[in-house]
Amino acid sequence: MDAARTDAPATPLKRSNHTAFTHNNTLHVWGGYQVVEGQDVMLPHDEIWLHDLASGTWERREITGDIPPDLSGFCGANMNGTLYIFGGWDPAGYSNQMYSVDLSEQRFSWKRVTDTKGSTPSPRYKHSCWTHRNRLIYFGGYGCKTIREVRDTSSSSFVLDEISWTTIGDALFRCWGWNNEVNVFDTHTAAWSMPETEGPAPVPRSCHASALLGSKGYITGGMELAELDVSCLDLDTWTWTKFDIPPSCAPLGRSMHTMTSVLHNALFVYGGLGIDENTLNDAWQFDTQTREWTKLKHPHEDKPRVCHTACLGSDGDVVVFGGSSNLRILRDSVAVLRAPSQNHCSDVFIFQTQPYSLFRLCEDFIGGNPELFKKRLDYLPSKLQRKINKRVAYFSAAKLSVTA
Repeated sequence: MDAARTDAPATPLKRSNHTAFTHNNTLHVWGGYQVVEGQDVMLPHDEIWLHDLASGTWERREITGDIPPDLSGFCGANMNGTLYIFGGWDPAGYSNQMYSVDLSEQRFSWKRVTDTKGSTPSPRYKHSCWTHRNRLIYFGGYGCKTIREVRDTSSSSFVLDEISWTTIGDALFRCWGWNNEVNVFDTHTAAWSMPETEGPAPVPRSCHASALLGSKGYITGGMELAELDVSCLDLDTWTWTKFDIPPSCAPLGRSMHTMTSVLHNALFVYGGLGIDENTLNDAWQFDTQTREWTKLKHPHEDKPRVCHTACLGSDGDVVVFGGSSNLRILRDSVAVLRAPSQNHCSDVFIFQTQPYSLFRLCEDFIGGNPELFKKRLDYLPSKLQRKINKRVAYFSAAKLSVTA
């Protein structure tokens, strides 16, 4: 850690609308915002937080270089240890800029991705991304297009929200709305493309959740629908499939939730803002083979979340970080507004989605009860001893947080 950062806090600030991913059993967290005195305050973009999932400890690392501007609603994606940030909303308006940082290097440095080939997607935010075969595959979002771009776009792929008089080049109109476009960025060739898809595409949307299972990308939510819908895009054939699910069997419709692939055929959905305008605390699993939803019992019902992140950890664990526990939406006859009070979070909690291995059970038992083994732990091989010491630190910190 840089010497100038020695005064940094031991844990990251509370936040929502950040990005996070796991790599080598470490949770990486970047960006996001807090609400301070009713105003959104973006968190520093020249740092990233690393959370060792084995020991529960945090580390703050500095990022130099072409630091992105203050962004909200951006889309972050991890490709082989490199974090890519695309789109979002900055003080200048909606963005279609891309930034990357290689987290395998000793010193982290942002790079603005320029000199790309093909047509860059229009500015947007609240979109999502799948990573597949060295490609970043973006779906949907809310953003702006010129009137010419709208005319050149299929009427079914862009839903107009509003239009204003402005000047962008030689265009006199700017249109805001939702899209269901699929845009592909090849990280090897730095080329953008827009494949032609077949099948029933999901309706344009933002604030949805996505996940990847094998070569198939899944989309759910983000629409004002009574039930949670599910669509799938085959990333080899570019064919959409919409799952027909009986309304009585589907979860409540929602947005700003998370979906995580946990097994070869299972998707895990948690939280979000329900169409009843409440922050949700329910967990569901969707079987992509039987096309059935199952509501899960879990120990975190006291932790409703919206605008959080959920990443796949070791042994099928789903690692949830941050978000807000009480986002509220206010409506009147003129506008839809977000309530100014939000309880942002910085805690990490885990959903166990499958039985643990015998090794994991033993590791956790020893880590939680080191006093039973005393000096016998000193006889373990050094690599195993380091793992056990991390689990001891994890469970010791958990016990302290309970008694605090």
